[in-house]
Amino acid sequence: MIKTALVTGGTRGIGAAISKHLLKEGYKVAATFQRNQAQAQKFERETGIKVYCWDVKDLKACEEGVRQIEKDLGPIDILVNNAGITSDVSFHKMSSFQWNDVIDTNLSSCFNMCQAVIDGMRTRQYGRIINISSINGQQGQFGQTNYAAAKAGIIGFTKSLAIETAQKGITVNAVAPGYIKTEMVQAVKPEMLDKIIARIPVGRLGEPEDVANAVSFLASEKTGFMTGATLTLNGGQYLT
Repeated sequence: MIKTALVTGGTRGIGAAISKHLLKEGYKVAATFQRNQAQAQKFERETGIKVYCWDVKDLKACEEGVRQIEKDLGPIDILVNNAGITSDVSFHKMSSFQWNDVIDTNLSSCFNMCQAVIDGMRTRQYGRIINISSINGQQGQFGQTNYAAAKAGIIGFTKSLAIETAQKGITVNAVAPGYIKTEMVQAVKPEMLDKIIARIPVGRLGEPEDVANAVSFLASEKTGFMTGATLTLNGGQYLT
C-alpha cells in the first residue's frame, strides 16, 4: 500500500527538496505553506504535489489540515516537521514577539503537528516522524538565541517522543543540517559566505537534496530499529 507523507514548509528550499524526493520514492506527498500562495501553486503545478495552507503555530489549524489531507490522500504515515523561520538579533535587542514567533513556529509546531497525527499512528501501529533541527541548535549561534533554543528543543522533543512511541511501531528522529544552499544562505554577502565555507571541512555548502536523502532514509520501513537519533548533516563543521 502506498504510504502518505506530509512535509510542513514543503514548497520551498529544503522542504521542497524533501517533498519532491519523497514523491520520487513513491510516496503520496502533501506539502504545507503559509505565505507566498503564488509560489506554492506554481510548485503544485510543476510537481503534482498537493499543497495546503495553514499556520503551524495554530493547533486547531493543524488538526483541521491533517483531517483534510487524510480525506484527500489517506492516513498520514510519515510526518516531516520542516517549517521554520529566523528572526535574528542579539539577545539584548530581542523583543518578546521575536522570541515567541520563532519558538512557536519552529518548536511548538512540532507539538501541534505530532498531536494531530499521533493517535492515528498509534492506532495503525506505524509511523515515521522526522524533525528538522539545525547545526545551530547543537552549537549555538550569535544573534540566534531564539532559533538555537527552538532547534535544540526539537532534539530533546525528538528523543522523548521516540521513547514514548517505540512500542507502537513509530520512530521519531531528527536531522540537523548545517549551511545548505538555499535562497536565504545564498543571500549572504559573498565575503561572509566565503568565511562560512572555509569552516566546512568538505569545502562546500550542503545541497537541499543532501537533507532530502537523509529524510528519505529515516522515512523508510527499513529504519524501524532507529529512533531517537539526530543525524548531523554539516560537512564536518560541527561533530557530535
